[in-house]
Amino acid sequence: MADMNDKISYRIDEAVKASGLGRSFLYERIAEGALRSVKVGGRRLIMRRDLLEFIDGGISVKPHAPPSVVESTDGFP
Repeated sequence: MADMNDKISYRIDEAVKASGLGRSFLYERIAEGALRSVKVGGRRLIMRRDLLEFIDGGISVKPHAPPSVVESTDGFP
């Protein structure tokens, strides 16, 4: 079997091992178009270069919004 660094494409389970990212996370990014993949026969493959570009581009996680402050209109804080 080829070393993971020699492969030009990864099956999903291999991409999980190579990247450390979760299986569901990868499928979600594929579904939203953030991570490219190809279907060859019955297999979904992620090209090595696409996985590296995705990781190098950073994974944006929306920060939690601070609680909103509501001003009181009755004069009490």
